[in-house]
Amino acid sequence: MTPESVLTLAQRALEVTLLMAAPPLLAALLTGLLVSVFQAATQINEMTLSFIPKLLAIFLVLVLFGPWMMTVLLDYIRELFGSIPAMIG
Repeated sequence: MTPESVLTLAQRALEVTLLMAAPPLLAALLTGLLVSVFQAATQINEMTLSFIPKLLAIFLVLVLFGPWMMTVLLDYIRELFGSIPAMIG
């Protein structure tokens, strides 16, 4: 196993990790921003107000993007398992 193959493997793993994490994190970020603007406009300073909308947004994103995320992850796993013989020999 060459250093280049290790770096390629690590790079691909990080890419897949970012692809898996991006949709829920972006949904939480946008929801938090909208709730913060709402709280600032109405002067409601309740810390727990943003929790439920973020949770619902993340759930909705996982329902909508879940099949795509599963496809990306399974493709990566198949690619990784398929490359094991080349890594060993």
